[in-house]
This record gives sequence, structure tokens and C-alpha cells, in this order.
Amino acid sequence: MGGMGGAFAYDAANLFGEENAEWNPLLRSPDNAININRDRMAARANDLYRNDGWARGGITRIRDNVVGAQFRLVATPDHRALARRYGPAFDGEWAHDYRRAVEAEWRTFSEDPLFLCDAVQKMTVMQIFGLAFLHRLKDGDSVIVMGWDDDRIDMGSNSATTVRLVHPDRLSNPYQQMDTHKLRGGVELNDDGAAIAYHIRRAHQFDYFDAVESMIWDRLPRYTSWGRPVCIHSHDSDDADQHRGVSAFTPVMNRFRMLGRYDQAELQQALIQTIHGIFFESPYDPEDAALIMGGSDEMSPYQAERARFHRENPISIGGVRVPSLAPGEKIGTVSATRPYSGFQDFQHAFLRNFSAAMGVSAEQMSMDYSQTNYSSSRSSMLETWKTMLRRRRDFSIDTATPVYVAQLEEQFDRKRVPLPRNAPTFLEARAAYARCNWIGPGRGWVDPVAERQGAVLGLDAGFGTLERECAEQGLDYEEVLDQRQIERRMMTERELPFPEWAVGVPANDATKKPDAQ
Repeated sequence: MGGMGGAFAYDAANLFGEENAEWNPLLRSPDNAININRDRMAARANDLYRNDGWARGGITRIRDNVVGAQFRLVATPDHRALARRYGPAFDGEWAHDYRRAVEAEWRTFSEDPLFLCDAVQKMTVMQIFGLAFLHRLKDGDSVIVMGWDDDRIDMGSNSATTVRLVHPDRLSNPYQQMDTHKLRGGVELNDDGAAIAYHIRRAHQFDYFDAVESMIWDRLPRYTSWGRPVCIHSHDSDDADQHRGVSAFTPVMNRFRMLGRYDQAELQQALIQTIHGIFFESPYDPEDAALIMGGSDEMSPYQAERARFHRENPISIGGVRVPSLAPGEKIGTVSATRPYSGFQDFQHAFLRNFSAAMGVSAEQMSMDYSQTNYSSSRSSMLETWKTMLRRRRDFSIDTATPVYVAQLEEQFDRKRVPLPRNAPTFLEARAAYARCNWIGPGRGWVDPVAERQGAVLGLDAGFGTLERECAEQGLDYEEVLDQRQIERRMMTERELPFPEWAVGVPANDATKKPDAQ
């Protein structure tokens, strides 16, 4: 029926072909596909993360590459846009002073040693970002609520702004009602379909100790009336009109579960073969077996005959005892055939499937680099790096930057930001003032010498900048330059000769192979 002349212009639409006859999925909207079964999918994803090593390792690799041990703010105010509208005082020098002041205030707030930035005083902002991204991968969503607590100022904080991370399971429709035109999975919408508020339980639905609170929902606006972020909800979107996210495990969840059960079965079988490595076979009758297993001292005629036979037939060769068996007896062994010879290849095939779905390399997923070389590792890392940069950028835009915007607004209100005369207020030029980048973990090197030489060539040819090269390695170029200046000054004070790295190596020398210099 398919193909030219058939009833269906496309084979993919064929209802009667053997390949697709039983394949008839429903055309669902994103919210319909996710929200009805969201809790079940999230529970299974959490179970995988808690109990499956491969699943936990895959999520850990992504988290370490996107957020990792640092997630640093780089303020980049759009001074050109401000200069066009408000005068030439907004020049590059002002932008430099602004950046240093704003970043210093942010560091003091976000790295408070008493964790006063956290509403529950448990984490720094960077740690909150890391856990929020973990929820985004594992549960599909992250939810952050921005608060205000003047008591934090009295405790020594430079800001009354607080950050609270909320478990995404608590974001839901009040009293578990079905989705409506303006309420989707706890997200309240306006007539244009934009999120305007979020409904959050006061406690998790399975917190038996907070049973009453778990049945109370608070409606939190997305923004205040003047635009300050209040509830920051983020997720990866696969479709338009999608208002909740799904776990990164979702496309491969069933296969993950099957591989985990297969691993366990192989381990159990190997353990059984180890315990039962040798067996003794004898033509026992049921009465003999019962006497032996019951621990009776009375010997059956058969057992007595066996004992007599062994006493009368001792065999030794060169003083070494050789066991002899009565008629009908034999000793057998169990060969160690586990794990199955094709198990490793089968496992690697599964892990390649998982890694492709989750956006990491197969080597990262398995932490096994024994079957790869520099070229393949480098190619794999470059492809994975594109995905990691996209994830980092998305997380920066919809989670980290709104938190920064809320705290930056307070900096303006407390007049801690250097501004020229007659500068616009924060609300008048929020986008220009709050423009920023975020530096995450460094990409690292596969071959440090070759890759650093390539970076030097790119800088000399004008294909790159020191800022970009430093950012790719998780560094702030301004801090690098400041530190080099400090080290040169200290060498001068101590009358030490400058090494090559402090003087600056000519490009034609820096790009030579080490053994050729």
C-alpha cells in the first residue's frame, strides 16, 4: 500500500504495512503528554538516580561539566546602548568600574560564610545553582523562590535578598485538580499563555510529619508588580506550549532499568558459581539423604559399606594421599562462565545508547577510556562540549541571571553601584545594566602542549581573545592579568630574573614542539 501508487503518499503514514501496523501513537500536546504522568516518571527517575550507578554517574558528569565547582558571574553592562540613549559618560572605563563593583557585591552576597544568602542557611548561591541544575536533569524542573529578609542585614549580610530552592515535586495544581486552560502542572497562565504565577505546596506530598502543610498551596507570582523576579521556574523545552519538563532519563528509562536488572542477574549467577564451585555426586537414596541432613549418628548399610571401603583401600603416591571413590561416586566442578562472554559488548552498546540520549560521550558515561585514542577523545569531547555549553547557556539565562537581577536591583537601591550623573534608574534600563555572562568549569586539556600551542596561534592570528581562552578553562582573564602583574612585581622586589612565561614567549617559539626548542 505504501510508496508510489499506494493509498499513502508517505510510507510513514501507512496503516497496513507490517512494519507500522501496530505503531499508532496518539498526537498529544506537550502538557497532556507530561503532566498526567509526571509524578510517576519523576519517581522512577529518582529511583534510578538513587540505585543505579550508571544513571548517577551520567547525571554527575553533566552536572560537573555545566555547573561544577564554580559558576562565576561576569558583569558585562551594555555601555554602548546606555551611551546612545543617556550620554557618553557610559564609556568603557565606566563599564570596567561598574563590573568590578557589581561583581564584588555579588561575591560578598553569594559566598557568605554564614550562608545568609540562602533562605534556609545551608548553601552558597553556587551550591544552590548546582542542586537546581541537578533537579532540572533528574526531575525535569528547577524552582527557586526569591525572598527578602531585613534581619540578614543585622546578621552581617550585605543584602536582604534571599534565595530558596524548592523541590519541583511541590509545584502542582492545588488539591491535585486536573489541568485547565489557565493552570498547567501548577503553572498559572494568562490569556497569552505566559506564566504569571506558580502554585507550590508548603510541604512534599509524602511528608507524613507535615500532612496538614502538604495540603496547603501558596500562589507565588512570577514577578512583582515592578518586575522583580519572585519565583524562577526553569526546564528544558522540547515543544512549544510546554510548561513542565521531563527527566533526562525519560527516553532511556526502560533500558536503564533493564540493564540494571541484567547487571544484577550476572552478579548473582557469578556468586552462585563461586559458592558452588565443587560438588560431590553419589547415588544416595532418600533415606540416606534424610539421615545425613538430619544429623543422625546411625549409619545406613550403604554408608557403612562406603566407610569400610575407604579404610581398606588407602592409596598414596610418593606420600601424597590420592582420594578413592566408592562405586557410583564422582566429583564434579562448575566452570566459571560468568559474566557471559558477550556481556561487556552488550553493556557498552547500552551505554552508548544512554550517552547519546543524555548528551555525554560513551567514555564519560562509563569512565572507561581504555578503548580510545587522542583523536577520538578530542572529537568526542568537542561534540560533548557543544551540548554542555548550550545547557550552561540555557541555565544561565533562565535561572542564574534572574537571581542576579533580583540581587542587582538591591545594589542599585542601596546606591552601591558607580553611576554617572543623570543615569537612568535600574527599572528604566534593567536589560543594559543586568547584561552578564557566567563562567563555569574549565573544558580541560586532552593534550596540554598541543592544545595550548593552538590557543597561542589563534590569539596571534586574531581568531580568539584572552577573555575567551581563559573562560574556556574556567578562569577570569582580568584576574589572570592582575595576578601576573602581582607576581612580576614580587619578582622585581626580590631581584629575581623573569622566567619566559612572565616575559612573554614569541609566537614562533611558543608554537614549536618542546623537543624542537
